[in-house]
Amino acid sequence: MTVRVVLATHNQHKAREFQEILGDAVPGLEIVAYDGPTPVEDGVDFAANALIKARAAAAATGLPALADDSGICVDVMGGAPGIFSARWAGRHGDAEANLRLLLDQLAEIGDADRGAHFTATLALVGAGPQSEPVVVQGIWPGRIAREARGEHGHGYDPIFIPAGEERTAAELSPDEKNAESHRARAFAAIVPALRDLVSTAG
Repeated sequence: MTVRVVLATHNQHKAREFQEILGDAVPGLEIVAYDGPTPVEDGVDFAANALIKARAAAAATGLPALADDSGICVDVMGGAPGIFSARWAGRHGDAEANLRLLLDQLAEIGDADRGAHFTATLALVGAGPQSEPVVVQGIWPGRIAREARGEHGHGYDPIFIPAGEERTAAELSPDEKNAESHRARAFAAIVPALRDLVSTAG
């Protein structure tokens, strides 16, 4: 028996990345695209926004739903952009403007103080109103580069240098990134709940 879970995102980059990361980790699971309405993400942290999206997708489709909320958090900026990462420059989804603004804001900050991390929070919500949601988090530590480098990835990847690396996330191969990224770490944490979902349905 195959269990279908709707992925609550319209972001095709993210959907592709999720499919690549999930791979064969959960036999019997089919991730399906979501084309329903986008809820207002008015939560005050990553977990709240992930739950808002997952609950909306589950309600719209009648399927269990998986959603994430993710962003980059810069130490010297008190964790910003954080939940505002996708609209840091003022317009949602303008990745180039977001990246440029963050580089400008850190222009005078020395290399020793450019610590940052990517955060991904995943929320899994069952189809029934009585189901208990599962929320997990993945952290990818590193620092902010002084200029954008690399052709892979998206968003802030060209200016994020993972801990232990000299390359940016956008200079890593897709396989390298998918093995270490914040989403990979969050997925590793959510796999047991997805397996439980499949085994319960079976």
